Amino acid sequence: MKNKILLVDDHPLVREWLANLINEETDFEVCGQAANAREALDLIGKLSPRMAVVDISLEGSSGLELIKDIKAQHPKVNTIVLSMHDESLYAERAMRAGASGYIMKREATGKVLDALRAVLAGGLFFSNAVNAQLAQKLVQGAGDQPAVVESLSDRELEVFQLLGRGLNTRQISEQMNVSFKTVQAYCARIKEKLNLANINELIFHAVRWHESQSPR
Repeated sequence: MKNKILLVDDHPLVREWLANLINEETDFEVCGQAANAREALDLIGKLSPRMAVVDISLEGSSGLELIKDIKAQHPKVNTIVLSMHDESLYAERAMRAGASGYIMKREATGKVLDALRAVLAGGLFFSNAVNAQLAQKLVQGAGDQPAVVESLSDRELEVFQLLGRGLNTRQISEQMNVSFKTVQAYCARIKEKLNLANINELIFHAVRWHESQSPR
């Protein structure tokens, strides 16, 4: 019997490429595709996949929040992140959310299948760089100060990322499906953590950070 895989990505071409790659294997089949968290959770309930491959950025929500929901509602379903975002910042967050692996899209072709097999065998799949980073944190202990952006919560980081992409607070509230005042509260906490004086400084730093994370 083939292992059923659900693909969760808001880019149809990425899903098509992944589906073609996975369906060529004799031990896997893509049982469904979703562009957002609501579709993904609905399909998981209907199709009972063994694995969900999830992007960080989704329509209307964060992939990290979806992974937490999958972990809570469907604990037997494994998750792997496939994303353009830098693993040095997001891989540990994904692991804390419940993911068992992290792959960057720019290096994905062979590693997707390796990751699926490793996780379904009961293991984890992270790059050597991430494993070394986590090991260093373990050796140094939890008392060290985190990097500034790493100090943001998952939801604060999502707001920071959306600001960097050029969305205003009203658009962010619609994208995240939260109130305008909630987004303002996130922005206030981000400014405090990053030691920024006003919203203009926040937007400037968010754009600079977003540009630094974009693939070159």
